[in-house]
Amino acid sequence: MISGSAVMAEHLSQSELDYPFKLLEYFNGFRVSKVIFSACELGVFDLLLKSQEPLSAQNVARELSTSVDGMERLLDALVGIEILEVETTDGAALYSNSDVANLYLARGSTKSLHDMIIYQSQNIYPLWNNMVDAVREGKNQNEKTFGLPSEDIFQVIYRSEPEMLKFMCLMNSSWVLDGPDIVTAINLSSFQTIVDLGGCTGALAREMAKAYPSSSVTVFDLPQVVDMAQKHFSQENDAVVFQAGDFFSGEVPPADLYILARIIHDWPEEKCLILLKKIYNTCKPGGGVLLVEAMLFENRRGPVMAQLFSLNMLVQTEGRERRPSEYTHMLNTAGFQNIQMCRTGKSYDAILATR
Repeated sequence: MISGSAVMAEHLSQSELDYPFKLLEYFNGFRVSKVIFSACELGVFDLLLKSQEPLSAQNVARELSTSVDGMERLLDALVGIEILEVETTDGAALYSNSDVANLYLARGSTKSLHDMIIYQSQNIYPLWNNMVDAVREGKNQNEKTFGLPSEDIFQVIYRSEPEMLKFMCLMNSSWVLDGPDIVTAINLSSFQTIVDLGGCTGALAREMAKAYPSSSVTVFDLPQVVDMAQKHFSQENDAVVFQAGDFFSGEVPPADLYILARIIHDWPEEKCLILLKKIYNTCKPGGGVLLVEAMLFENRRGPVMAQLFSLNMLVQTEGRERRPSEYTHMLNTAGFQNIQMCRTGKSYDAILATR
């Protein structure tokens, strides 16, 4: 008997012109996303993590107040994409989390991406339903999606306390996952005072403080963000301090190194240059700025994740992802000359520019 995976591998080795397997996989990508999103929102991974033994679809459905039929289909799809495991005992299917699900999809893990997934499902997915209009009009779709003016993107993102907290949880998840690679991509030990501009919950700043314990690290963000960070994300014996302010309308505090992590991609070049020139003018000789962004390839052939991020910037913000030459141009225009770039091979890359 030939296994299904062997048959699939044989078919995939044939030309896409014979049968468009890859295209069909792409067409169905949104369904795969929604399977994971739905399981997270329903609490499937949390329940299976807490359970001391594999559970039947009936048990999962009862605990989560869903239909048995719907839950069984959802669980089977999660097995199909190798996020859940299944075993059959006396004709009954029993489901359990894979190691990946326990580590990244259940809430309890220190590396949980649950908050990121909830934000993608409830905020990003509805925006992408209006991608055709975003491409046609060349602007974000916040007004069409959420009924709010598109001019002030953070007025939309922070439109209520629950929405602000949801976004901050997203950012926290991002830096718990990618922060360790980012802060060590380039040696930053020579910078004694570090300010993370727009540092949100302080997750990346804490990774910075952990990697460079002799440096002082400050998170500088809007007053309402600082209040929420201290209310929901504070830690005992915190290695970072928080300072409230607005880096566009006000001054930035003095520092040897400024971090702009996923900030530049929110804005058009002219607004980025205002901020970069302000930082350059505040920097002492030898001081610098660390940009953390998903860099595109110069040849426009990827990375696919960065290309998708750039489309997300179109549909949600005023910015875009950029190629290395574009970052070099902006940094040079702002006055910075010495530029180092490091691709991490993961979601985000590091660009260090010094005065």
